[in-house]
Amino acid sequence: MRLYSKYIIATAAFLFCHSICSSVNAQKNAAPSWEEIDKRPIPTWFSDAKFGIFIHWGLYSVPAWATNSNADGFGSNYAEWYWERLNNKKLKIHKEFTEFHEKTFGPNFKYTDFASKFSCELFNPAQWAELFKNAGAKYVVLTSKHHDGYALWPSEQAWNWNSVDNGPGRDLAGELTAAVREKGLKMGFYYSLYEWYNPLYKRDVDQYVEQHMLPQMKDLVNRYKPDVVWPDGEWEHSDTVWRSREFLNWLFTQSPVKDSVATNDRWGSGREKGGYNTSEYGSGISGPDKPWEECRGIGESFGYNRNENLEQYASSKALIHQLIDIVSRGGNLLLNIGPAADGTIPVIMQQRLMDIGNWLRINGEAIYGTRAWKKAPPKNDSGIYFTQKGKDLYLIATSWNDEWTISGINNPSQVKLLGFEGKTDARFSKGKLVIRAPRVTPANNPSEHAWVFRLTNATN
Repeated sequence: MRLYSKYIIATAAFLFCHSICSSVNAQKNAAPSWEEIDKRPIPTWFSDAKFGIFIHWGLYSVPAWATNSNADGFGSNYAEWYWERLNNKKLKIHKEFTEFHEKTFGPNFKYTDFASKFSCELFNPAQWAELFKNAGAKYVVLTSKHHDGYALWPSEQAWNWNSVDNGPGRDLAGELTAAVREKGLKMGFYYSLYEWYNPLYKRDVDQYVEQHMLPQMKDLVNRYKPDVVWPDGEWEHSDTVWRSREFLNWLFTQSPVKDSVATNDRWGSGREKGGYNTSEYGSGISGPDKPWEECRGIGESFGYNRNENLEQYASSKALIHQLIDIVSRGGNLLLNIGPAADGTIPVIMQQRLMDIGNWLRINGEAIYGTRAWKKAPPKNDSGIYFTQKGKDLYLIATSWNDEWTISGINNPSQVKLLGFEGKTDARFSKGKLVIRAPRVTPANNPSEHAWVFRLTNATN
């Protein structure tokens, strides 16, 4: 009998034991309207943080493979969708997945068998947390459970289908949470609302929500007290089916993190409700009027894809420029890494994170705690971006010019190139500030890829 079959039997037994109580208490808690829920402000810490680390890690990290094709549309090369691509015969890329899987693991090897190969023997949570801190991240979001249903903590609802009962024998979520908080960072969890092949979900979604999803989500919150709850898979059903408002009402009024937790907007088919807006690889809702977050991988996949090549990885320069652009428009960047099954973070991903951290160590005051400057000129190809903190403006230049001209500001009391000890030549006349480029040499160049001028007291 395969391990997943045991999981199904155990799940059925668990559900039977709870069915009597559930039938007696079948009446759902009264849920407030979305208008009421959205009156709760998104915690300030989230809007101040600006840069977080996303982590996709699970059984899909064992094959760590996807095609380099968008034949089936957006996300076709997401390696974390391995199981679905392997089973969905309607997909153009299904044949490639089947051929790779049978050649690599054998025709009788099932996805559920990957649990025995998800070893995590080199996983060192303290090293991960140190890397994230050095990268300049302020928060971390781990996939506690992806669409395959495999949980990275000892979830009662996923008996024998979690990292303690089946696989590395470790509470991966708990270990990382402790290490991340030891470094002073916020910790959150991605959680998939739906599960591709959970037999209860396939048979009765209402019972799945009542007896599996909601208890599991509450266990995750009560156990680890996350700073972020990041649902996904919402597109399968409406928020009414998911009972999202009911859960959020509990989360915001009764849970141990009711005053501090931030959530995204993925609570049912359709977006913009329940929390900050989420954009994925540039696809989604963003704007300065509401906190939002762009998530993306360093490559083109969230889960580690061994089939990606160097040209598919964004350069450090491109990632820093994207961070600048997003923050200048009022958003956060949640940059994903995909660790390997042994618990190591690919070196190229470490290198990208360290480059971002090196830039932030000098220029972070133009990122953290800032807001979009609503009077900023329209985005163009000038390579100039602005952020605002109180009365100070930050001009962020992604290309080096002989001079920069800014209109619509007050005469600043000081103009300083961050990280540069010399004097900055700046002249204000007729409502315009002209900054002349300092004489920067390789020896005194404060940073690579982008430069920041702080304009003190430049706004009202």
